[in-house]
Amino acid sequence: MKMFSVSHKTVFVVDHCPYMAESSRQQVECDVLTKSRGQGVIPLAPVSKSLWTCAVECSMEYCRILYDVYPLHKLINYIVSDSEFHILNSWRQEDQSTHELMSALAAVGPPNPREDPECCSILHGLVAAVESLCKITELQHERRTTLMDTAERVANRGRIICLTNAKSDTHVRMLEDCIQETILEQNKLAAGSDRLMAIQQCDLVLIHIHPQGDDALVSDRPKKEISPLLTSEVHSVRAGRHLATKLNILVQQHFDLASTTITNIPMKEEQHANTSANYDVELLHHRDAHLEFFKSGDLHMAGTSTRENGLKETITLKWCTPRTNSIELHYCTGAYRISPTDVNSRPSSCLTNFLLNGRSVLLEQPRKSGSKVISHMLSSHGGEIFLHVLNSNRSTLEDPPSISEGCGGRVTDYRITDFGEFMRENRLMPVSESSHDPSGKLPVERAKGQLERHTRYWPMIISQTTIFNMQAVVPLANLIVKETLSEEDVLTCQKTVYNLVDMERKNDPLPISTVGSRGKGPKRDEQYRIMWNELETLVKTHAGATDRHQRVLDCIIACRSKPPEEEERKKRGRKREEREDKTEKNGSKDTDDKSWQESERLKGLLDKEEQESEVIKDSPDSPEPLNKKPRLCTEEVQPPERAKGPVSLLTMWSNRITVANSRKHQEFVGRVSSVNNKFELYQQLKDENGMDVHENGKASR
Repeated sequence: MKMFSVSHKTVFVVDHCPYMAESSRQQVECDVLTKSRGQGVIPLAPVSKSLWTCAVECSMEYCRILYDVYPLHKLINYIVSDSEFHILNSWRQEDQSTHELMSALAAVGPPNPREDPECCSILHGLVAAVESLCKITELQHERRTTLMDTAERVANRGRIICLTNAKSDTHVRMLEDCIQETILEQNKLAAGSDRLMAIQQCDLVLIHIHPQGDDALVSDRPKKEISPLLTSEVHSVRAGRHLATKLNILVQQHFDLASTTITNIPMKEEQHANTSANYDVELLHHRDAHLEFFKSGDLHMAGTSTRENGLKETITLKWCTPRTNSIELHYCTGAYRISPTDVNSRPSSCLTNFLLNGRSVLLEQPRKSGSKVISHMLSSHGGEIFLHVLNSNRSTLEDPPSISEGCGGRVTDYRITDFGEFMRENRLMPVSESSHDPSGKLPVERAKGQLERHTRYWPMIISQTTIFNMQAVVPLANLIVKETLSEEDVLTCQKTVYNLVDMERKNDPLPISTVGSRGKGPKRDEQYRIMWNELETLVKTHAGATDRHQRVLDCIIACRSKPPEEEERKKRGRKREEREDKTEKNGSKDTDDKSWQESERLKGLLDKEEQESEVIKDSPDSPEPLNKKPRLCTEEVQPPERAKGPVSLLTMWSNRITVANSRKHQEFVGRVSSVNNKFELYQQLKDENGMDVHENGKASR
């Protein structure tokens, strides 16, 4: 169980032997009033911390960060080792606080340099650490009593962090062997006790601390498996700020923490109250607060930076102005406790007090261009500060887009009606205990099986399917998804296939979608080929269920293999369709060409007549031309465009439209039956009243 992973128990073993009283040689300046010091005042000499002080400070900083981020269920047991071991606290929740540990450390005091080094050893504390890991915590006891039948599921894992000054790599291997032997001994004792639990996994983190300027006698070593129960890693670190940085990195690795640096925090200067400067504050929190960055790959946009020679990474977020009050609601996807890295610095203190007073701060991703993206918010709840993750994408609280609008405006022809029918066919309902399935399957298994069969082939878009748009295929599509078929079902499917063959023989049109394609779409043969391929794909997905399903597939394959005379007939029909298409395509073009040629011919004739008339008029012997009488017959009257030479573009286009439209509709009965473009109305009155209708419309008896 993840709740009882290695991070559930952590044991600190700090060396309290005389050599830990040695100076770390990292000086701390005490004389900070250099400029204001008067003459004759002797400056204060710098001081340096001991190895013990550095180890205690850094380990307590580790504990502080852990308690800030995980106030519950992450436990620490602190042990000091010299001539014997001193356990400063227990696994109880009330003992888990930095105040309790600091009080206990004050009672222990610093190492005694005059104590006999031969009597002191870190082994006393390591043995006590293994014994402490075997003890049951309150949470483990609760889980064991709750899961009485499966108490073995409650795991017992832990981590030992040892801060010491080792002598050599051989000394380190000796310590590892000692811990391995102790684990085996304690597991034997735990097997016969109800108050102890055997250790299933132990991680040993050994940190060798040496003063500034000394050579490291112990080399670093990555995590190594000593046995199935023990893994070990070694870190050789200089005392002082290097040790603090190392433990800061380790606490992030051990408890899945991440770093966020808040930049551009405006703060007023103490010396100049009217001016302000921008500061940065680094916060630690759970890694999931950066989960959206990892998913979207925007870590570079969020300002990832590396510090301390590449040992630590932090994501930079910018202070966003204006600030907001906590009464404003924001759509948050997560909230995580935070802990300042440098809790005693003035910027961290000011930011913490600002948030604890009920204010909230929005944080944005630093961008060089574009609109700002507010991704996080700092706010306090019940005296604890949380980093809230704000949703920068579309909120689920908003009205969702209509499905008819399409996803992203691209797909709009979803099979919405068919999907509604699909949901109705696959609804779940309570089933009585008396109902028994002959196959012995549970109802939930039968429901999953039916849903799997119905979705083996189910296109979501209308334009991607042909058979699901045809009413003729509905009986087969509804029956083929059944787990078993009866003989009647097989006959129904075969009849459906034969009906499709008959449709193909009659050359009936199919509901082929032409979305996204130019022209009239695929040919009729191509449409049926697409339909048969899709139908065969549907049946093939279910053909392996039973022999009757296979019979339906065999019927489809047999009907698709046409005899030679059928193929020849299809070829002739295809050629005829191609000729009709060519005729229809070239019809309007030929009409325009003929109109243009006729206009050119008439123009040439008119020019010739004009030349001849000029010759006749100029000749004195020629008689005058005869006066031509107008032709009254409508059939002999030339169209105006032919009497005036070349036709206009409008006339040509009108002729083309008229010819095309005349092929699409039936001619008016009156125009077809007219005599001299006249049609007699009310002809039925002639038979009813015995009247003779004349051409002038007057009746006579």
